[in-house]
Amino acid sequence: MLSSVGAMQIAIVAVPVRDQDRAREFYVGKLGFRPVADDVFGPDRRWVQLAPPGGGATVTLVTWFPSMPPGSMKGLVIEVADVAATRKELIAVGVAVGEVDDQPWAALAQLDDVDGNGIVLQQSRLT
Repeated sequence: MLSSVGAMQIAIVAVPVRDQDRAREFYVGKLGFRPVADDVFGPDRRWVQLAPPGGGATVTLVTWFPSMPPGSMKGLVIEVADVAATRKELIAVGVAVGEVDDQPWAALAQLDDVDGNGIVLQQSRLT
């Protein structure tokens, strides 16, 4: 443990996308995230930061990292209160979501964003 650092938390997760407007519409319009920032910060660079409805770490939709091609992120886990109900709501707005996978620790359902980045919806059973 890094005792000199103090408390740490994850603040921002970079999500690699092709088109920030298209990805923003998915995360805001389909998943219910809210915009935190949408600003130009350099030539051909825009900072698009979004927050999930329940708080926690935010995401930034990035296009400028050669080592992070669009669709290369897998395993972004979003905690939800009811995975079956969330799945049903997302399907109703046109999002393809896999079947619910019931495990002893959580109920899970998987989906991809518009660029193929993998997202897991999780309803935890353990506290």
